[in-house]
Amino acid sequence: MRFASLGSGSRGNATLVSSAGTTVLVDCGFGIREAIRRMQTLAMDPATLAGILVTHEHIDHVRGVFALARRFGLTVYLTVGTWLSLKPDPAINVVLITPEDTLSIGDFDITPVTVPHDAREPVQYLIQAGAHRLGLLTDLGVVTPHVIKRYHQCDALFIECNHDSRMLDYGPYPPSLKRRVSGRLGHLSNRQAAELLQTLGTDRLQRLVASHLSEKNNLPELAFEALRPLLDNDESRLVIAQQGRTVDWQSVS
Repeated sequence: MRFASLGSGSRGNATLVSSAGTTVLVDCGFGIREAIRRMQTLAMDPATLAGILVTHEHIDHVRGVFALARRFGLTVYLTVGTWLSLKPDPAINVVLITPEDTLSIGDFDITPVTVPHDAREPVQYLIQAGAHRLGLLTDLGVVTPHVIKRYHQCDALFIECNHDSRMLDYGPYPPSLKRRVSGRLGHLSNRQAAELLQTLGTDRLQRLVASHLSEKNNLPELAFEALRPLLDNDESRLVIAQQGRTVDWQSVS
């Protein structure tokens, strides 16, 4: 199994996950031209995608989903709540998924996991190929016992490090937005991400990708320093996904 980030942050998120015979895209928060350009930098032809998995309806996750699906005839997988929020063109092939029910797409067994976020029916994903398991976990305001139970035993994990609490407190956001970001339906801070990792354990983790960093309320070096000690300071296992550039293919074996 291998995976790559097309970019991650408040202005657009998209992740490629690939096995020997199957590649899926999780979210597409970039316009179609930019999404195609970023995939091309990773030698990825969007026409070969087996489908697009959607986490929730916020624009930084769905901006290019339906345009990409329409152009390349791709199937879009999303929850009923997300479908009701977006009301896609009936001509697009949509598969409605149920949180916690595993579905199969090619080589992958994929479980949509319920998370607390300010969307209609948000999910994140566990993707299994053979013995290898990738966890995608962003856009949640608090770590629930359910999330802890689900995300044990991952070989690779995308984890949200949206903000540094001090930067958010003293940053430019209005008070209402600060409350939203730091609330139970908002986004995880660096500290919350580190506490989650401490609970999950990291012995099995081959790759950890810090994701969805705020450009105004976080710094890559702060996320790096929060997570590195939990990997026994093994920097080779830790990647920081950023908004402006792709993260090259990472593999687990």
